[in-house]
Amino acid sequence: MHKRLFTPGPTQVRPEILKELATPQIHHRAPEFAELYADIQPKLQTVLSTNNAVLLFTSSSTGAMEAAVTNLVAKRCLNLVNGAFSKRWHQMTMGNGVPCDTFELPWDIAVKPEMVDERLATGKYDAVTLVYNETSTGLMNPLKAIADVVAQYPDVFLLVDAVSGMAGAPIETDAWGIDFVLAGVQKAFALPAGLAVSAVSERAFERAKNVPPRSFYFSLPLMLKSHLKNQTPSTPSIPHMYALNAQLNDMLAEGMERRFARHAKMASIVQVWGKKHFDIFPEDGYWSQTLTTIVNTKGIDVPGMIKTLADQYNLRISNGYGDIKNKTFRIAHMGDTQVDEIEGLLKVIESVLGI
Repeated sequence: MHKRLFTPGPTQVRPEILKELATPQIHHRAPEFAELYADIQPKLQTVLSTNNAVLLFTSSSTGAMEAAVTNLVAKRCLNLVNGAFSKRWHQMTMGNGVPCDTFELPWDIAVKPEMVDERLATGKYDAVTLVYNETSTGLMNPLKAIADVVAQYPDVFLLVDAVSGMAGAPIETDAWGIDFVLAGVQKAFALPAGLAVSAVSERAFERAKNVPPRSFYFSLPLMLKSHLKNQTPSTPSIPHMYALNAQLNDMLAEGMERRFARHAKMASIVQVWGKKHFDIFPEDGYWSQTLTTIVNTKGIDVPGMIKTLADQYNLRISNGYGDIKNKTFRIAHMGDTQVDEIEGLLKVIESVLGI
């Protein structure tokens, strides 16, 4: 039996969206495909508050992250690390032979603007990577404030992993001067995994032309050449695109401000509950709007709780990630999840734990 997902990716997908995946196939070089691609583009631009091109990657978010660092670092990259996925971005930067350094913090501490300013002032870097919303910790870094600092260094590009934040929290791509912002659709977009999207600035495309090629599949110049014709360089996941188009229609019908407000309300409910019964992992003031990481202050059997929720109630939440597994557990409040569903989940957890 299907388990209702309250996990921070993949998230629950509505049946009517799943049906879109069964739309009869079209050829990816046919006019019908170009029409589908063109239909999706302005909707993604609205979600991301941008006039930039929004590229579609038939890959997980990791592919778009690799595209960012392989195309957009000409000199040296500063990887800001305070969680598992920001650490992974550093690992893939190194793994692709891109010159880089880390600035590393404990996982419960947010990256502050002044920290970034101090490092960029050295003049060593022409790109910086930041995870907006760390899925491993439920910590939301202050993206706008950091973007304001990066803007003071015109040659430095801001590359943002917004994987578990995009479509659940505001991202003002153009106003904040973000050069590359990416997400997979299996989180707050509430779609099946397998597609990633990224808004890319014009100056990023210009730099990518002059950076020696480090990738073919993730070449931004090649992707832009196809994008301008409402195409993709290689065969895309067309079923995902049908589902994305339908979901974007529904998201925009809800209204992005209302969608963000719903996420904020669900976050508040879970975080008040988490603070009452346990504790919240990140430092105060930097709690995520899309998922909450709760500290296991009561010494409960986290795997046992997760198994009971799944086996007896068909509900699935997540254990902590990496170094904080079993020390924490995670509840997602993102995508198409509604307030009453979150309230119901918390009551079931209370019953299971006897609290």
